[in-house]
Amino acid sequence: MAISQPLGSVIQGSLSQGLEIRLHPDISVEEMRVGKFLVVRGRRSQFFCMLTDVALGTGSQRILAHPPEPDNLFLQEVLAGTGTYGTLTLIPMLMFTQTQAEDGEIAGQGSTVKRKPSNGTQQGRDSRYAALVVQSNADVELLPVKTIPAHFSQVYEASERDFRIIFGWEEDPHRRNFAIGQPIDMDVPVCLDLDRFVERSNGIFGKSGTGKSFVTRLLLAGTIQRGAAVNLIFDMHSEYGWEAVSEGKHFSTVKGLRQLFPGQVQIFTLDPESTQRRGVSDAQELYISFDQIEVEDLTLVRGELNLSEASLENAIILRNEFGKAWINRLLTMTNEEIQEFCETKMGSKSSIMALQRKLTRLADLKYMRPSSATNYVAKILATLDEGKHVVIEFGSQSTMLAYMLATNVIARRIHASYVHKADRFLQTKNPADRPRQLMITIEEAHRFLDPATAKQTIFGTIAREMRKYFVTLLVVDQRPSGIDNEVMSQIGTRITALLNDEKDIDAIFTGVSGGQNLRSVLAKLDSKQQALVLGHAVPMPVVIRTRPYDSTFYAEVGPRAWETVPDELVFKASEAAKADLGF
Repeated sequence: MAISQPLGSVIQGSLSQGLEIRLHPDISVEEMRVGKFLVVRGRRSQFFCMLTDVALGTGSQRILAHPPEPDNLFLQEVLAGTGTYGTLTLIPMLMFTQTQAEDGEIAGQGSTVKRKPSNGTQQGRDSRYAALVVQSNADVELLPVKTIPAHFSQVYEASERDFRIIFGWEEDPHRRNFAIGQPIDMDVPVCLDLDRFVERSNGIFGKSGTGKSFVTRLLLAGTIQRGAAVNLIFDMHSEYGWEAVSEGKHFSTVKGLRQLFPGQVQIFTLDPESTQRRGVSDAQELYISFDQIEVEDLTLVRGELNLSEASLENAIILRNEFGKAWINRLLTMTNEEIQEFCETKMGSKSSIMALQRKLTRLADLKYMRPSSATNYVAKILATLDEGKHVVIEFGSQSTMLAYMLATNVIARRIHASYVHKADRFLQTKNPADRPRQLMITIEEAHRFLDPATAKQTIFGTIAREMRKYFVTLLVVDQRPSGIDNEVMSQIGTRITALLNDEKDIDAIFTGVSGGQNLRSVLAKLDSKQQALVLGHAVPMPVVIRTRPYDSTFYAEVGPRAWETVPDELVFKASEAAKADLGF
């Protein structure tokens, strides 16, 4: 295996502030980009690092005082690498330490890989690194960085082998890996561990137009294809279930999840007419009745309905008196009945009349009914229990009032069902009673999870409970600064496209150790098809070019050849590959 050319040497640094690298004279500083993945090879350890800053240095102040003329290329070349040079700032993210066993072994997690003895020289060390070949990121033990490499340790471009050590590969039969993209300067897949991804709540962030919806489709398709979880998707703008408009200068459409996985995805619609016009012929209707609405649901949409605190307090009085039918009863009450009610129940007539007037807006929503003989939420739960994925389309009912009300009502009931299932599973310990892992996708997440309402909405509860009841969130949002800090600290994996607002950038790194070092990386992303991925589902932060969502992807998410290969054949192939390389 050929050794890549060293890029530079470690000249100083610290564990807290990172490493300073001086580029070799033949390496152009213009080739170094923020977010690049580099490897520092120390005497005993290999350090996987992210490039966070690029700078220029000079060996003498005289050069700055008397720079060479622009057309004096000869003097510029003479000074390059000695009088003038480039420096990099690297942040070590992970390290892999070799054992110094006398039998010449490199020990990893769960396996041992043989190597040829080295003579201790730099050439011998390079040969040792070249000889190390791993089949997945389970073959080595990746450690948190607790030290730094010595002076003059060499820095190299990350190789495909390095990426496989860190991120694995999609065809790994022992993990549900899914390629979400590639490094910004290499043609190597970067994979998420989907089992780790779905066990915590996650977020996809970025300002408008950066491709959040396309990344969300990728991840949802991956979880469906690999069977990592069942999905409940609140599709505010009808982008995920059926075909949607692609971004770009020319009009085109991309396939929805129902088209990619026709037997595994079911669409429910709150606007049947709109869904039919889009060509979906087998979507199931979904309605919500007034008796399903709790006062807590109205608290969430108090801004959209312009409800005062007094109106909400009187709503509690009405609920205590009339039970679930309190809204139906309120909407039919006359002024005299309201007056009589206030006299006997100590209510406020003006507040109740204002509440009555403002709740009439709910009757204008297409999906609202005074009552319903069909339990539509039970239908959704039955579909999820079958292992099918549910997309709830809103069609023309995509105002914030319509979206927030329906989403909260449906999610609250589904979560209550999962709490019951989880409690039963903890009692019986019977694997058959274990609920399927559920991931709920919501857009405009800051509307549900802002500091004022996060503790009152079901989504705040889900985010804080994490996987206790087998329900997690996938939040999609362009204003992460609007999300409660406690909720943000519970977000396991964060996939972040370009953000410009300083408050939003600060919010992304809430609860992230060493997040300040990554701020410059996030600020330098391109506006399209680039994202910073960090958190629970990846071993270290990485900048990626997101995987295209196109015809190639449609073909790749179909059945894979390796999925039908017996495990013993995969093991034999792995052993044969090692034998061919001299192990």
